[in-house]
Amino acid sequence: MSASPASAAEKRRRFHELHRSGCFVLPNPWDAGSARYLQALGFKALATTSSGFAWSQGAPDGGMAREAVLAHLQAMVAATDLPINADFESGYARDPDGVAQSVRLAVETGVAGLSIEDSTGDTAKPLYGIDDAVARMRAARQAIDRTGGDTLLVGRAECFLVGRPDIDETISRLQAYASAGADCLYAPGIRSPEHIRRVVESVAPKPVNLLVGYASALSVAEIGALGVRRISVGGALARAAWGGFMRAAKTLAEQGRFDGFADAASHDTIQSLMRVPAGDLPIRGL
Repeated sequence: MSASPASAAEKRRRFHELHRSGCFVLPNPWDAGSARYLQALGFKALATTSSGFAWSQGAPDGGMAREAVLAHLQAMVAATDLPINADFESGYARDPDGVAQSVRLAVETGVAGLSIEDSTGDTAKPLYGIDDAVARMRAARQAIDRTGGDTLLVGRAECFLVGRPDIDETISRLQAYASAGADCLYAPGIRSPEHIRRVVESVAPKPVNLLVGYASALSVAEIGALGVRRISVGGALARAAWGGFMRAAKTLAEQGRFDGFADAASHDTIQSLMRVPAGDLPIRGL
């Protein structure tokens, strides 16, 4: 008999607990099927990927409308009993009131956490000014608090991803977002142990998320030893899937050969996974 689906409150409780000690991997599925497989592997929580989802819909990263993203979040929450952290980009609004409205709608999907970026999408001015960025983060915090306050808020400083790899500015922004109510801090693009350690120490005791979307010489254990609390992979798993698909398709198109199917998962393996109710897939204890 299938277990009862976990409630949003229970998922959020477990998600907060994960952030209190140790280091856990937060992989990023791009659809319901990939989410179910990651749960079957025993991961404790998952995060969405804006790029992976957009590519699956034939759109570039950043090209999905808020309504489509909210529907995607709802589908991902329903697909698994694991807590889901939403890659919520820059809140799908420029002004604080718009961010607050978007966050309220995201919380209603049942996500356990969500992140808000400080990037503008404007190459001439890629980051919000610090006052505006803080006001947007504070609006997100207040929107969460008005819904009960148990959805975890992640503050993202995008400096390294928009061509401003200044660790001092990054830390200053993260500290400001922590003061504005972010529960977890995130600076995608930092890679060196020195930068990672500085970020962790600068926002302590609040937890830090590290993005590892590349082949890294650092292991999970080594990253944890630097004080990182959680590790996400962004669109890396989606890119790995796309890589396998593109190689197989090119071999078929250019050589008329089917060699690219050699490493494909079997039909029966995937069928068996999809038949198992989410409540019967494994969830490791905390």
